[in-house]
Amino acid sequence: MAKTKTVFICSTCGHQEGKWLGRCSQCGNWNTFTESIVSTSGSGSRQARSDRNPSEKEKTAQPINLSDMESEPDIRYSTGISEMDSVLGGGIMKGSAVLIGGEPGIGKSTLLLQILSLANTKKTLYISGEESAGQIRLRAERLGISLRSITVLCETRLERLTNVLQKGIYDLVIVDSIQTIYSEEAGPVSGTVNQIKFSSMELVDIAKIQGTALFIVGHVTKDGGIAGPKAIEHLVDTVLYFDQAENGVRLLRSNKNRFGSVDEIGVFTMTEKGLVPAGNPESFFLGRRKNGNPAGVAAAAVFEGSRTLMVEIQALAVPAKSGYSRIFSDRIDSARVSRTAAILEKHAGLKFSEFDVYVNVAGGIRLTEVGIELPLALALLSAITGKPLKEKLASAGELSLAGEVRLVGHLEKRIAAAEQMGFTEFIGPDLHDAKLLAAASRGIYLACSDVSEAVTHLLSPRHAHT
Repeated sequence: MAKTKTVFICSTCGHQEGKWLGRCSQCGNWNTFTESIVSTSGSGSRQARSDRNPSEKEKTAQPINLSDMESEPDIRYSTGISEMDSVLGGGIMKGSAVLIGGEPGIGKSTLLLQILSLANTKKTLYISGEESAGQIRLRAERLGISLRSITVLCETRLERLTNVLQKGIYDLVIVDSIQTIYSEEAGPVSGTVNQIKFSSMELVDIAKIQGTALFIVGHVTKDGGIAGPKAIEHLVDTVLYFDQAENGVRLLRSNKNRFGSVDEIGVFTMTEKGLVPAGNPESFFLGRRKNGNPAGVAAAAVFEGSRTLMVEIQALAVPAKSGYSRIFSDRIDSARVSRTAAILEKHAGLKFSEFDVYVNVAGGIRLTEVGIELPLALALLSAITGKPLKEKLASAGELSLAGEVRLVGHLEKRIAAAEQMGFTEFIGPDLHDAKLLAAASRGIYLACSDVSEAVTHLLSPRHAHT
């Protein structure tokens, strides 16, 4: 009979102590220890699996030279959704583990049900720990999904799940969600960091052995991260985050991907038939006006993964009412806005000390790359001076504290994308590059060595907005 003992486990980092402590010595958080009863036999479900299959005890991993391995054909297959394939790096990889997180109701379960029905697979399984089979059927009927293409297992006990997965080899398995799965080996309460780590390791282990593609749904904390993120992100191959923009737009971003780019972004719109790829996402975040741009609006060429998105940055400057200036920005880091305003004040002679500054991004997308600093500066310039920029003007570039406009990656692709979408002028860093010089010879590219040169050009009478 297995012996048990009482331990106290930190719900944040999973650290164990023999007695209750007010503050965790590992992560430093307060009041996070919970009492748990664990087995001291050390058998675990891995040992249980070996006992059910004695031949596994005799198997030992052997080193192998990569040149001796045969390449497996058709190692990827499509999800049936173009934007999802792009974020995953070309489709679902066999034997891969994908963690997908997002706020409640953002569409995680809906998207995964659509993948089950559209993916080029033969045998799939949807493991639900939150909804009943009847609820899943109602959702599938509402989405117009074929019920015959989806097999559902409503179970939360890890040992029962592993038995099912070992008896039948599946091409694609979805676990919704990992916080509901529990094993008595890891404690009596589900959702703890220890449970999440233990359950994820078991499920990923089976998926790797059997070549099953595994999708794990993770809840998001109040800080916007997947619950227990550092505990399980290293176990999976890909980490995807769902974010909600304006007007029902959903953004799917890759934060980690062993089989593709980590900068890819998928743009979806929510309809009554589920999530569908947004039409023409390259220009989806541009404003559409009949009478030209108002003051404070600038177009930025943002490179995300393998595509260039044209995004509208909006700035508003109003007299400060509280005696000191403030900056309000949630789609662009406020520290970056403050730094850009300081560069303009130092090197272009603009005064921001008397203004409250508001910055927004059309469509609600969050911008983090350094290439947005020059267009952000142009939007602030336009807002302060009250002079609109040309409607067909785009820009990209990084600003140094010395006021220099610095090189950003994939500048040639940004210029080509802007030109393809009807922009007739592009402002960027000063470079001696043959391809960029070719764009300059066509009158499209304007090179600026520093921000003051860009400001002088934009404020010149020749560039007056028409």
